[in-house]
Amino acid sequence: MTDPGFMDAALAEARLAGQAGEVPIGAVIEHEGAIIARAQQSVLRRLDPTAHAEIIVLRAAAKVLGNYRLNGCTLYATLEPCAMCAGAMIHTRLDRLVFAAPDPKAGACGSVLSVLNHPRLNHRMWVEQGPGAEESAELLRSFFRERRSEQS
Repeated sequence: MTDPGFMDAALAEARLAGQAGEVPIGAVIEHEGAIIARAQQSVLRRLDPTAHAEIIVLRAAAKVLGNYRLNGCTLYATLEPCAMCAGAMIHTRLDRLVFAAPDPKAGACGSVLSVLNHPRLNHRMWVEQGPGAEESAELLRSFFRERRSEQS
């Protein structure tokens, strides 16, 4: 599988999150060419402010590998991670992050903050804006457009 295939899997998780009433964000982790963990945004369903797709998928991958260090792994996320998620990624020692859409309000991988690969931190990972940006952005726009129309 290639980056577009892994991102398609993350987008499928984002669609499921949206269908469940959550902000449509999804993530998968790849290790040795296979998806080892999948997750979707679950903040509302779990009543947990840390239940971002990236945090959930990091936890799941750590269980699969039996190690909190995720060396050799790539995380695919449909939205640029926030500061909390970026910090967790640093602690796991991910090799690579590929995200679809930038987040101009809370993105911590270059849009608002640059948490990943900060010169004072001890871990570096490849960070790329990859495929799926338009589909991810449209999922988010549609979700929030619908939310606003429900509130008026």
